[in-house]
Amino acid sequence: MGKRGLLLVVSAPSGAGKTTLCRLLLERFPFRFSVSHTTRPPRPGEVHGRDYYFVSREEFREMIREGAFLEWAEVHGNLYGTSFSEVERALSGEEDLLLDIDVQGASQVRGRLGARAVFVFILPPSLEELERRLRRRGTEDEETLRRRLARAREEIRFAPWFDYVVINDEVERAFEDLAAIIRAERCRPARALS
Repeated sequence: MGKRGLLLVVSAPSGAGKTTLCRLLLERFPFRFSVSHTTRPPRPGEVHGRDYYFVSREEFREMIREGAFLEWAEVHGNLYGTSFSEVERALSGEEDLLLDIDVQGASQVRGRLGARAVFVFILPPSLEELERRLRRRGTEDEETLRRRLARAREEIRFAPWFDYVVINDEVERAFEDLAAIIRAERCRPARALS
């Protein structure tokens, strides 16, 4: 018997620690990271094709017209999208795939793939802690920070819509919760017996 690949969709408000948890997941589990397309400029240390496919707005719009995206959204003035080609490899074989996407994107994936994906929402322990983390990052000006916090409040309202919620109050404990979800999902008959 072969196993069906696990498509794990992880979402969180900006600053909740999603990127850190996803990096740990990729280090400790045999997942492939779904590289999204974006129109935002690279942050220091980010590499085209590893972290994102950095494209122009014109290129991104052309991909939308061609129907290339499973999901896409505009977030903080930038476009982000997951191409069908990234996901098809996981769904057609034994590959486990991690999608690190926002709430809008997760909603689109659920609408198109339903139960074929597992949806996890990462929460900060509080909005105050979220603000502290964003300020500590030092990557946004005050106006951008205010927009991110307002968006976070909106996104947190969607947490009950996800299959699982992980509160990231301490990184290792949150990672263990995420790892437990992965182990449990791999034991579902649809995956274990396929």
